[in-house]
Order: sequence, then structure tokens, then C-alpha cells
Amino acid sequence: MEQKKVAIGGMTCASCSSAVERTLNKLDGVKLAQVNLATESATIEYEGDGLSLEDIKKAVSKIGYSILDEIDEEKRMKQKAEELINLRHRLIVSSIFTVFLLVLAMGPMLGLRLPIGMVTNSLLQLILAIGTMICGSAFFTKGFLSLSKREPNMDSLVAIGTTASFLYSLWGIFQIFAGNHEAAHHLYFEGVGTILSLVMLGRYLENRSKGKTGEAIAKLMELAPATATVLREGKQVVLDANEVQVDDIIMVKPGEKLPVDGVVLSGASAIDESLLTGESMPVDKSMGSNVFAATLNTTGTLQYRASKVGSDTALANIIELVQQAQGSKAPIARIADKISGVFVPIVMGISVVTFLAWYLTGTTFDTAIIRAVSVLVIACPCSLGLATPIAIMVSSGKGAKLGILFRHAAAIEQFKGVQTVIFDKTGTLTEGRPVVTDLLAKDRDSLVRIAASVEANSEHPLSKAVVSKAEEMKLILAETEGFKAIVGKGIEGTVEGKQVRIGNLSMMTDNTIEIGKEENKQLDDLADQGKTPLLVAFDGKLLGIIGVADTIRKETAEAIRLLKNEGIRTVMLTGDNERTAKAIAKQAGIDEFLAGQLPDQKESTVSEYAKKGHVAMVGDGINDAPALAKAEVGIAVGSATDVARETADIVLVRNNLKDVAKAFQLSRATMRNIHQNLFWAFFYNILGIPVAMGLLTLFGGPQLSPMIAAFAMSMSSVCVVLNALRLNRFT
Repeated sequence: MEQKKVAIGGMTCASCSSAVERTLNKLDGVKLAQVNLATESATIEYEGDGLSLEDIKKAVSKIGYSILDEIDEEKRMKQKAEELINLRHRLIVSSIFTVFLLVLAMGPMLGLRLPIGMVTNSLLQLILAIGTMICGSAFFTKGFLSLSKREPNMDSLVAIGTTASFLYSLWGIFQIFAGNHEAAHHLYFEGVGTILSLVMLGRYLENRSKGKTGEAIAKLMELAPATATVLREGKQVVLDANEVQVDDIIMVKPGEKLPVDGVVLSGASAIDESLLTGESMPVDKSMGSNVFAATLNTTGTLQYRASKVGSDTALANIIELVQQAQGSKAPIARIADKISGVFVPIVMGISVVTFLAWYLTGTTFDTAIIRAVSVLVIACPCSLGLATPIAIMVSSGKGAKLGILFRHAAAIEQFKGVQTVIFDKTGTLTEGRPVVTDLLAKDRDSLVRIAASVEANSEHPLSKAVVSKAEEMKLILAETEGFKAIVGKGIEGTVEGKQVRIGNLSMMTDNTIEIGKEENKQLDDLADQGKTPLLVAFDGKLLGIIGVADTIRKETAEAIRLLKNEGIRTVMLTGDNERTAKAIAKQAGIDEFLAGQLPDQKESTVSEYAKKGHVAMVGDGINDAPALAKAEVGIAVGSATDVARETADIVLVRNNLKDVAKAFQLSRATMRNIHQNLFWAFFYNILGIPVAMGLLTLFGGPQLSPMIAAFAMSMSSVCVVLNALRLNRFT
């Protein structure tokens, strides 16, 4: 099974995207095809053996659209800019012709005396109308082609409506030449020009606004520098950033952006990662630190080894995730797709019925045709088709700026309905590594120095925590002899000629080391706080107790509070014992916790919670991947393993749990925006079509002219796009 994302050319409305999607899904070998009007792209899953890309191209071209092999975002944006300029030029010329048309047609009615006769006036109107039709030729070529393929779209409505007006007016000119001068009052060439110009204006404004929805991708693509300074044979060589290879040594000076991802070899600096992660404070980097492409070096000079280049960098992955989300389709969009697929044929039927109903009930041919044309022009499904994808595009881009990556559109829709968020503990709610939290002894320096001297011989995480504390306190360690690890109890060795034992209460009891009442109380207190106590004995006597714990992240409690404010219940899963789990849950403010959870139990636990309501799972490790996949929405934090990131529906670039609440708020704002768009799109058509049919005239109301209908139709799409762009102001 292969998957390709391709650019689709020639789509102008929801009916277009529905037609392309239906055509692709009918092909043998295509498992699933999703077409996105906002991004003008299609994601196709197909069997590579039985179906080639050429077959797909031919099928799409048969219904009047084009398909490109691969999406080159930069090339596509450049092409769209050129198309927008071309559309603007055609709009300007068409508008000039339309102004003259209006003067020639409406001037005499307003008392304006023109220095030309009726015949000349009529011929000039014909020439100017043909000029506007040439400017808007795309409506006719695409509209009639789609009609001939039985896939009518918005262009078909415009083409039929204006052609009907043009042909009727052309018949009027023949009547004028035949001596019937009354026919001069029944020319509608100005309607043809005005409709085409207004529809072009609407499309220009819509395309220009749609261009703004892709600004997030454009800005992300512009982040990486074009060149890189690489050390080759001891010399600095400036290369194109695309030529940098893995293991190249890169030099970056203060004020320069990093061209690729890598690991610092020498130097120290503060790196501004805000454009990539949304984190405002610069991050200190030194030897061994990971650095990322497109981030800004602020203070010192760094040399680092390239580890990921090209499409493998963190920036490239972020861009890819945003593009995937923008190109995917939210479940709610299927409603609009189904309606759009049958909308245009229904409108054409309504138009025919409108003409026949008015003409057969005694209304003049002019009135009947005007009302039929008005129905064709006003009933455009563009706003309906744009309602969802445009909002998804803007939301995905805004999320990327905030360090929140939605992998697909469904995640945005589904997260809004989540009622319970389940957190893995280690590495998600906590830092993921033990640190020394308590030093209970009369002489703390002595306690840490002696303990660290022995612990330095062990690779155990608790040992590393003690050694790190000694380094932090700048203590000089002593030599250790006879080091020995005792499974399940602790370690021992000889320091400065005296026996040192470090471990749990059992180890102290086995070696008859006395533990006083105060020390026992301290052990109970540490246990209540979810901390691991290390008892240190020196020369047969208890020297003190070191408390070690995997501490909760500084933002964890605030993140949980924010979720609670949104009405979301929080749950913690951990492999710790009940006492430790209870202490961590209390510190974090978690509503509920499950202790003693083995990795293979997390998935079934998520399934159980899912039976009670919509569930999201937040995790970071390989063992969290099955649970992330099982949850309705899986969320991976920034430090997550590749497996967890690939399984998740949402990836948080920063290691900041508050972004879970931000993602929920953005999801809710997006769905509210989509519902607004869909409501107004439906409301517009429900209200507009009866008015265009002339039903208000039965009650003494006004008749909607085709020109006003064209303007209303154009503005409906523009309003939907502008409403979606409001998501850029989300905070």
C-alpha cells in the first residue's frame, strides 16, 4: 500500500473537490482518497502494483482537473502567487469593461445623453460583454467541461447563468436590426459583465485570504538559514545549507541561525528556540547539548556535529506534521462534502423549475430568465466547502506557532470532546530522572561526599542522582575499595579505611545498624511524600538519610489546574506502589490514580476509561505507545521517544504540560469557528435561493437581480475565510 500527497489544479469550489474525490475513490486499487479544497491537494492511499500515478492523472484530467506528482510547497506557493497576479490583471480589465457597460446600459435610464445611436450602443455593449467573457474564460472552459463530464460545479452555474443572459441579449440585438427598437430595453449584457467581474472579485479576495492561511508553513520554511559554515580540514567553508552532511562540523557565531540539527562539541551559548518551540526564554547549551535547525545562537560561538540534515531535522518534521494536518479532513467535513456533491445539480433543477413556474404563470420571459439566472448565480457551495478546511488550516498553523502539532484534522475535532485526560507518570508528569531532594544529617557535606564516593562505582539511576548532587556541591570524592552491590538491598565499599553501607532498611537491619525513633519518623515522612530513602552507614553507625525522588515538573500542578478549569477529569497511571503514587497525585492535583500499572496494562486501562467517555492519553515512552494508540486522542510530550511521537495524534514540541490545556482550548475554538462557518454557509443558501427565485415578490417584496446575487455569492466565501482567519488571534 502506497500513500501520496499530490497537488490538484483547477478546483474552485466544494463541488470540484467532491468530484475529484469521487473520481479517485472509484478507481480500482484506491483504498482511500481525501481531497482538501483549502490546500488544493489530495492524499491518496492505493495499491502500487495495480495502479500507477499516471492512471490517477488520467482519471483526474478527464473531469477537467490537473494533478502534480509531488507537492513542492515552495514551488506551489510561488505558482499560487503568480495565479493571483494573473487573476488580478483579468479582474482589472473586466472591471473597466463592466464600468463602460453600465454607463452604456444604465446611462440613458438615468437621463445621461450619449453621443451614439441605439444600434451603435447595442454593438458596443456586445463587444464589451465579449471582452468580460474573455477575461472570465476560465468559468466557461471549466464550467462546461465539468458539465459535460456530469460533474457540474460552481463554474458551471456561473457559465450557464451568464451564457443564458448573453444569448438572450444577443437575440435582442437581432431584433433591433430587424427594426424592433423596443428590444433595446431587454439587453442584459451589463449583467453578464457585472456577474463575471463580481465573481472574479470574490475569487480574488478569497484566494488572497486563503494565501494568509498558509503563512504558518511559509514562515516555518523561511526559518532555516540558506548557508552553513562548515569546518573542512581546519578551514571554514561556507556551503549551501542543503549540502551539509551528517557528521559535518558546523560553526555558528552569535546572531546566526543554526542550519541543521546536531550535538554541541565545544563552546557555550544560549539558544533562542522560540520560533521552533514557542518557548520565550533562551536555552543554555554546552558540550553534549542537542541543538536544532532554525534556532538562533545569541551569545557564544558554538561548534557542533551535524546529526540530522535535510528532511530529517526537527524543523522539517514540524513542517511535515503541519502539512499533514492541513491536508487531512476532519470528520465534520464529510457533512459538507455530501451536500456539496449533490448541491449543484439540485440548484440547476431549481433554476429550471423557477423559469418554468414564472413563465407558465404569465410572467414575462425577461422576468422568468432573470430569476432563473439569479438562482444559478447565488447558490454557490464554495462557502460550504471552505467552512471546515480553512479553519483546520489556520488552526494547524497557529498550533505550530504555539508548539502544538496536530498530526491530522480529526485530532482537532476529537480533542474538543475529551472528558478525561490520562497521564503516564514518569517523564510526563515528572522529570523522568531521580534527583536528591532531602539530606537528613548533622553534617550534610560529609554525608554526600562519603555516599557519592561509593555510588560513583554504580550505574544505578539513584547512584547517579547522589553523584550529581556531590558535583553540584563541588565535593571532592574519595577512593573506594571493595565495592559490592547487594541485589534488592543496596551497595557497600570501603572509604578511608572504614566500611560504608548504603541501601534500604533491610540492609541496615541485616548489618545490625541501629535506627532511632527520629530516623524512623523521617523514613515514614519520605515515604508519604513518594520519595526513596537511601540510608547511609559509616563505620557501623547511621550517618544520615538521603531522600531521592523523580520530582514532578514545575508546570505540572498548573497544567492539571487548567484542565480542571475546562471541566476535564485527570487520571495518573504509574508502576509505583500505592503510597508513592498517592503522594505524586496529591502534589500534582490529580483527581484519580492507578498504581502498580505494568506497561501492558496501560492499554487495557485506557480502554476501560474509554467506555465511560471520550479519553485522551498523554505519554512519552515506548511503553506508552499502545495506550496512546488506543486513546481517542494520543498526546506525546516533546521529549517523547520516536515511537511515541509516531503513535500520537498530537505532539507537544515543548516539554510543557500546560500545552495540553492550550491544545484543548485551541481545539474548542477551532470547532466553534467551524460551526459558525457551517451555520452561515447553510443559512446563506437557505435564505438566498428563495429570494433569488422571486418568492418575496409574491408578498410585495423586492426581486434579487443577478448582479446582486453574484456579489452576495462572492462575499459569502470571503466571509467564511475571514472568519477562519480570526483563529490567528487565538491566545
